[in-house]
Amino acid sequence: MMERAGSKLRKGSIYEADIVFCLKSHGNSTTPCRVIAIGKKLSDKRASANAASGMAVHDECKLKFLELKAKRTYRFIVYKIEEKQKQVVVEKFGEPTESYEDFAASLPADECRYAVYDFDFVTEENCQKSRIFFIAWSPDTARVRSKMIYASSKDRFKRELDGIQVELQATDPTEMGLDVIKSRAT
Repeated sequence: MMERAGSKLRKGSIYEADIVFCLKSHGNSTTPCRVIAIGKKLSDKRASANAASGMAVHDECKLKFLELKAKRTYRFIVYKIEEKQKQVVVEKFGEPTESYEDFAASLPADECRYAVYDFDFVTEENCQKSRIFFIAWSPDTARVRSKMIYASSKDRFKRELDGIQVELQATDPTEMGLDVIKSRAT
């Protein structure tokens, strides 16, 4: 039985300020066995957890991104969603000497991926600059389920990577060609 300050609670009516005692009956007395303090109404909390497909993000994803951003250890990183583990993981990364063509070739033709690319360029004022691109690769030939999972997890994953400067969504190689990257960088 659940009680709150001597009154019974109805399902879904637990709020943040409430302290709920889950009471076990021990003969004639009752003993509190658990205290719950939560931020939202329980029913709302459950719904939001189910509504957001957001996959967990493996720690290596953030570490590799920080190395790309701060130390420039990599030219690009390709991430994939492991559906069985329900998390985003690093699939591969490219050395600083690799070209944009190497990066584009590393994306599968019929599967979705997230990728980060560190693009170096020279401005019209002859200044060396760099932009970090986040690319959501979702080819038309990918499975519909995969496209839905990647689309619904994208924003949460992107928030984990602090320092993204340009976002690009591509469904075929022409939408993320080097000319598109150059035009979006400036």
